[in-house]
Amino acid sequence: MIKLKGIAASSGVGMGTALCLGREEFTVPKEKISHEDISREIYRLEEALIETRRQITTLQKKIAQDLGFDHAKIFEAHLLVLEDRVLIEDIIQQIKNKKVNVEYAFWQSIKKYIDALLKLDDDYLRERVVDIEDVSRRVLRKLLKKDVTNLGDLKEKMVVVAHDLSPTQTASLPKENVLAFVADVGGRTSHTAIIARSLRIPAVVGLEVATRNIKSGDRVIVDGSEGAVIVQPTEKVFKDYQRKSERFVKEMKAITIPKILKAKTQDKRKIIVSANIELPEELPLIEEYGAEGIGLYRTEYVFLGKRQLPDEEEQYRAYVNVAKKVAPSSVIIRTIDIGGDKFLSQPQVPKEMSPFLGWRAIRFCLAQPDIFKAQLRAILRASAEGEVKVMFPMISGLEELTEAKKILEECKRELRREGKKFNESISVGTMIEVPSAALIADALAKESHFFSIGTNDLIQYSLAVDRANEKVAYLYEPGHPAVLRLIASVVKDAHNNNIWVGMCGEMAGESLFAFLLLGLGLDELSMPPPSVPRVKELIRSVKYEDAKLIAEKAVRLSTAKDVERYLQDELRKILKDNFERLVMT
Repeated sequence: MIKLKGIAASSGVGMGTALCLGREEFTVPKEKISHEDISREIYRLEEALIETRRQITTLQKKIAQDLGFDHAKIFEAHLLVLEDRVLIEDIIQQIKNKKVNVEYAFWQSIKKYIDALLKLDDDYLRERVVDIEDVSRRVLRKLLKKDVTNLGDLKEKMVVVAHDLSPTQTASLPKENVLAFVADVGGRTSHTAIIARSLRIPAVVGLEVATRNIKSGDRVIVDGSEGAVIVQPTEKVFKDYQRKSERFVKEMKAITIPKILKAKTQDKRKIIVSANIELPEELPLIEEYGAEGIGLYRTEYVFLGKRQLPDEEEQYRAYVNVAKKVAPSSVIIRTIDIGGDKFLSQPQVPKEMSPFLGWRAIRFCLAQPDIFKAQLRAILRASAEGEVKVMFPMISGLEELTEAKKILEECKRELRREGKKFNESISVGTMIEVPSAALIADALAKESHFFSIGTNDLIQYSLAVDRANEKVAYLYEPGHPAVLRLIASVVKDAHNNNIWVGMCGEMAGESLFAFLLLGLGLDELSMPPPSVPRVKELIRSVKYEDAKLIAEKAVRLSTAKDVERYLQDELRKILKDNFERLVMT
């Protein structure tokens, strides 16, 4: 049995037989042609371009119909390559001047384009290389009359394994016969991952060595929620994941029941359960899973992988789209949190030795006021179109919050002078994710309309654990008493100053801790959309007074293991037969 770790691209569990697609390599022959053959070779080029354009246009229409126009726009880059007159003229000139066959001339021209782009240190342009390679291989197949595995014709249920799946391949996947897919390359925001989530196909990408460790016919488990792939599992492991898959499917089928209900305890304590999102494609999940708005909109996606920084107008369109889609519910827009494990492709943003402790989030924004102001102006303008709140990340002291609010007020004055509408009383929130902020929460609360606790960073900073380092991952414990006492202190300081407090870290989406957080008095929990139904049902199954008493005792325990064991024992008594379904899945 081999276990591989990659990037969780699309949630769910897929289990079955692997179909491995080899990395397609072309042998393009170089042949000398006569002067009389030139017109024939140019005609062959035009035919291949026309046929490829027809195929992609047909696929684009199908995707627009099945998944929506936004997904279909993925193929605009492919069509632009086919219509690039500079590229086409370069190919024709090679055919004429060097008297070579069209396949060779085409491949030489394409390689020049690709080689030039790969030399540039720019993520956006490297992503364009994928589009160019995808469409060029389609053209070459036409010219070489080469057959290729058509995933759209897949007749058996398989786990698809590939070095990479192009956007066109992913879009043509027959959902009913693809149990999951696995790729050596790719990231969570790649087109492939986006389409996989839309098709609800479990996927793990960025594995690097999947095609070296998996053969066609191997039994494979793909855990798209955890980013794990297990090759040739033991019977015990297979059965364990079979149960996990059945629980996941059952949970998905049950989501239509609780989504219209509020998260209210049996003794009438109401708590908001909202969703964390980062991609526009995730917006339909808000309604689908019954989230009460967006508790964290990560704006990094608007910035990452771009050739140029997005201007105010581009950001405004992105934010107003989200605001309108979730109205009348609210959306909390977190200002850009670049740094840590997220980097811009712009040259002015340097790599750092300790990026999680370095120039990131609010520190980056205050040092780059032009970038910060463009974003704040866009957020303010979007606030005129929906219930928008703004939130500042990684605040470590009162001075940073004061300076950020000062720049926000400057933006308001500018917009007033320009006659542009915005919500004058927009709510301003502070993220509590640095221990220093938690310890001075009473002072920060006087300058904030709300708090949102970011436990992903709060835990790693409090426990000195790099959450991306597998060697110390065992020390990353959400239930550590030190973390719980910081959270309890923040909630107390917030409520003493009459502001509400939420949580947008992964901890909020785990049922066991959601119960504890309810007892600690949090007013909102924000989490990945698929976690919403289970947490809502859990909250509706308990009493706030019980949760409060249990939480008070839990924070006085000595270790994380003691805390988790105690919570499980108490919840098992309360939930009885529903404990396994609501807590242990």
